[in-house]
Amino acid sequence: MRFQPRIVLNHSLLFIAATSAVAGSLAMAIEAKPEAEVSVEEKSDHPYPLAVQGPKPKPITAPTEDAILEGITRGVDYLLENQRKNGAWGGPQRTKSLNIYAPVPGAHLAFRMGSTSLAIGGLCEARELYTGDRRKEIEASIDRAQEWLLKDGGQLRRADGTALYNVWGHAFGTAAIVKLHERAVGDKELQAKLKELVQYQVDRLERYTFVNGGWGYYDFDIHSRVPAGSPTSFTTATCLIALKDAEKLGVKYPERLAKKGIDSILRQRLPDFSYAYGEYLRMMPRFDINRPAGSLGRSQVCNLALRMYGREEVTNEVLKTWLDRLYARNGWLSIGRKYPVPHESHFGVAGYFYYYGHYYAAMCIDELPLEERPHFQAHLANILLPLQEKDGSWWDYPLYDYHYSADTGMAISSLLRCQKSAE
Repeated sequence: MRFQPRIVLNHSLLFIAATSAVAGSLAMAIEAKPEAEVSVEEKSDHPYPLAVQGPKPKPITAPTEDAILEGITRGVDYLLENQRKNGAWGGPQRTKSLNIYAPVPGAHLAFRMGSTSLAIGGLCEARELYTGDRRKEIEASIDRAQEWLLKDGGQLRRADGTALYNVWGHAFGTAAIVKLHERAVGDKELQAKLKELVQYQVDRLERYTFVNGGWGYYDFDIHSRVPAGSPTSFTTATCLIALKDAEKLGVKYPERLAKKGIDSILRQRLPDFSYAYGEYLRMMPRFDINRPAGSLGRSQVCNLALRMYGREEVTNEVLKTWLDRLYARNGWLSIGRKYPVPHESHFGVAGYFYYYGHYYAAMCIDELPLEERPHFQAHLANILLPLQEKDGSWWDYPLYDYHYSADTGMAISSLLRCQKSAE
């Protein structure tokens, strides 16, 4: 849901002003830590010195390779056991008394496209770990999911004037289809179909880019053909990363599309590389959700996107600082897990940022030199493994029946990047 600082939407109970004020004051007191816990790069010549200062996580005992593999395998088995007959994952079941605004059928196709794509991504990345019957099951599962994507993935579009959840489906779908294209080496006909499907997703991202650049998933204002609402930093970053994925297949898009998205993120970036939730909040830099604890689930993806597009100020030190902050201050993000109401937790955190934030954190680790990764891999695995459910899944926010597969796919992809073999 879009975070609303002043109003309560019919479909989402958001911050109550008094509660927010008390929680914010308490958070300010708790957030302050002894100076010894804060890392300050000595004589840093970084143009944004606050971006390379932050807390350090406490020492841990690194999870073993066997423990990581076991977690991945349990997640893979969950996806294999819960795939739908049509090849997709997730559906409009498991409703609750409070559901987010989801006009049918478009919103649910967007949710299913996203959850299925993230599950595909996890399976495609994990499949080479296995041989024998499990490998055959994985390949068969991916084949069924691929068939669903080819059949229904080209139908995704905007649900109505307000809801643009489809941008998530286009972005996550692009990443999954690129992985399927890599898997289809030697089958030129299939690769051509997959490339065409990626082109469709990119064309739709171009169509639904917001008038002032970037992407969001609501247009509460004018409901115009070109969305006139406020783009959000993290949605824009996810879409920009998807465009980079599409480039691998030679798919073209206008240069201005990416440039306007980058400019939107930069307008929302604060000196410490926290990112405002959306452009409509960028003039409120110390509002709870815009502060570092509120940005834990956004800074990883925004930093990664800017770095991928050549922004040199997003250095290795910036990535490491924000990874350490994610680990050290993980409680602020974790406390919102499984809350049924978006943004009701401290710092306006919504549950669905949890595995999303760690998913892109894992990709940030991949940006670092090999010798610098083990510390960050160990901490990430140490966070994710204990949160795995008894059935092998992970989930952070109850979104009908879509969240189990989506979050499990993200967690699998994240843990794969924690393996030493990933280096």
